[in-house]
Amino acid sequence: MARLLGPKCKKCRRFNQKLFLKGVKCFTSKCPLDPHHLPSPRTTRPGQHGAGAKAFSEYGIRLDEKQKLRFMYGVMEKQFKKYFEMAQRRKGVTGENLLIILESRLDNVLYRMGFALSRQQARQFIRHRFIEVNSKVIDIPSYLVKPGDVISLREKAKNKEIFKEIIEYTKENFQILPHLEVDFDNMKGKFLRYPERNEIPVDVNEQLIVEFYSR
Repeated sequence: MARLLGPKCKKCRRFNQKLFLKGVKCFTSKCPLDPHHLPSPRTTRPGQHGAGAKAFSEYGIRLDEKQKLRFMYGVMEKQFKKYFEMAQRRKGVTGENLLIILESRLDNVLYRMGFALSRQQARQFIRHRFIEVNSKVIDIPSYLVKPGDVISLREKAKNKEIFKEIIEYTKENFQILPHLEVDFDNMKGKFLRYPERNEIPVDVNEQLIVEFYSR
């Protein structure tokens, strides 16, 4: 299985924006972009010439926006383009459709519900067959969840200390989005509906991505 490799914090520095790839670290002063990071926040692009990086061309701006969204959700280029083509075929605004499809991925839904601290960790849990959708084990992180689907931890996973620690942390620090319903006591949640654009906490200009693929 192909994976996005390399230092994750460098990806955040590349876009001068938190992509939330490192779990708890992203919410602490250990994050290079945190204002309290010592000795100082690292807001320059990575690399030898990062501090003197010149302004991008129009193509470069659109490419960066596409790469930012791709890295954020942990999707490879071939699959990301497949999602874009799927979004084009759906009724509505293509850019918003793309975000809705990405938000419907099982690994993302598990992360949004607070059962994982990052999308990468969610993918690991799914691959290890800890997750059920409608009482059926699903081990495919890219599985697209539909409205009404119930996502839960398998019985063998509920007693694992790691899940208890994650849920204890996320109950205090994560905000559950309005299109999701979560029952932390029974370690399950429901995907109520597809989210609206203003409910998706992703700081990207999806129209630039549409323009990138339409060039």
